[in-house]
Amino acid sequence: MDRLRAIRYFVSSVEGASFSAAARQHGVSAAAVAKQVGALESDMNVQLLVRSAHGITPTVPGRAFLETCRPALAQLDDAVEQAAASATRVQGTVVVGVQPVIAQEVLTAALPRFCALFPDIQLDMRYFMNMSELQDRSLDAILVMGWPQQVGNLVARPLGATTFMVVASPAYWAAHGTPQHPLDLEQHNCLCIRSNTGSVMDLWHFRRGNEHVPVAARGSVIVDNVHRDMVRDLVVSGVGVARLLDWHQRPGREVASGLLVPALTEWVVDEVPPVNLLYAPSVRRTPRVRAFLDWVVQLFAEVERERLRPLPATAMPHWAKRKRRRASETR
Repeated sequence: MDRLRAIRYFVSSVEGASFSAAARQHGVSAAAVAKQVGALESDMNVQLLVRSAHGITPTVPGRAFLETCRPALAQLDDAVEQAAASATRVQGTVVVGVQPVIAQEVLTAALPRFCALFPDIQLDMRYFMNMSELQDRSLDAILVMGWPQQVGNLVARPLGATTFMVVASPAYWAAHGTPQHPLDLEQHNCLCIRSNTGSVMDLWHFRRGNEHVPVAARGSVIVDNVHRDMVRDLVVSGVGVARLLDWHQRPGREVASGLLVPALTEWVVDEVPPVNLLYAPSVRRTPRVRAFLDWVVQLFAEVERERLRPLPATAMPHWAKRKRRRASETR
């Protein structure tokens, strides 16, 4: 038994709630994952997982083992990265086009790690919103959220997805009541964001089982996508309700710290935009660019592992296929 591999399979199985999810992550069969985890349990003489038709869950010893393994694996991966970086000493400039939402919500907090791993690489981060800008920019890589069209000969690698959650401050919910059904949002001040295609994203879709409820959100503030942090700050201040990305649930963010409280958590939001990494096939031959591409892939894999359940991206919504003033005009 490869103990390190078995531990990785165990952690991935718990995070994905199934051997199949772990198998997809590591590029092996579900049977191979189950065999390694079973051998690990035999070697430790302790049951780590409970298997059932609905998936797998950790036992009490399994959960304690999981919490010990996670930071240990992260430290090991960092050590491997640092050793590889010091051996190659790649250098030069990498020009990255990145949408503000990705920079604000994920990339900025993680960049110190990249800078520590690759001190001789200079990142030239450039504002990027629409695929139409490509012909006027000289970019090594692009990070874009949504459903990019007309990518030409670029490699389009999906990094994961993000979804929306309805949130407000504790004070706002206390003053106005927490919605018990999506249609209750029609009685609230719902702050909206305009997409990078120009449509106000005011049509909020909710699904629970076979029940699907579209809500036309209305409120006192609409902001462009590039200024979406204004909506977050206004909601934290108690001005109203917003539909924010679930990245705000990550450690240290507003939901995790209690500044914002989610509502309607038993409902699933239908629109799940993918996060994509785009680049020309030839740039992977450049060591400094390849270093950044591989690092970004690993970063978003970590983001995905923080979720309790897999989050597959959905198809492009109808409102995004052609320019409309408001998404709710599709109703």
